[in-house]
Amino acid sequence: MNEIVTYNAKNIIMTIGTHIVTGYAEDSFITIDPAGDAVTYKVGCQGEVVRSINPDMSVTVKLVLLYGTRSRDFLSNMVKKDRIDGSGIFPVEIKDLAGEVILSAKNCWVTKIPSKVYGKEAQNGEYTILCADPEEF
Repeated sequence: MNEIVTYNAKNIIMTIGTHIVTGYAEDSFITIDPAGDAVTYKVGCQGEVVRSINPDMSVTVKLVLLYGTRSRDFLSNMVKKDRIDGSGIFPVEIKDLAGEVILSAKNCWVTKIPSKVYGKEAQNGEYTILCADPEEF
């Protein structure tokens, strides 16, 4: 008999410092990507191949939030803190309440804020967060 797995988006919880993220957009709301390639290579003129193991373990988190959520205000304030005195670093933890820690990192910061978009309906905004030293991923 095949195993049945159930996914529930309500079980995905993200914390930024002591702030619990709210106001996730519908559809894809968290995307986690390694910042670089795990292994790179170069090929010489005669076809020799040299592999290089990339020591960069950092990841980027793209977080898509609804317009007007407190979490957008929180992240925007962290960017302001970074611009003023460099104090916009925070820990991130993303969990699936079904039992799995998806990502845990101590030194993270916002690298990209959403564009200002206005239309007939409220628009989502995408933040990019860099996590420099993930402990779990």
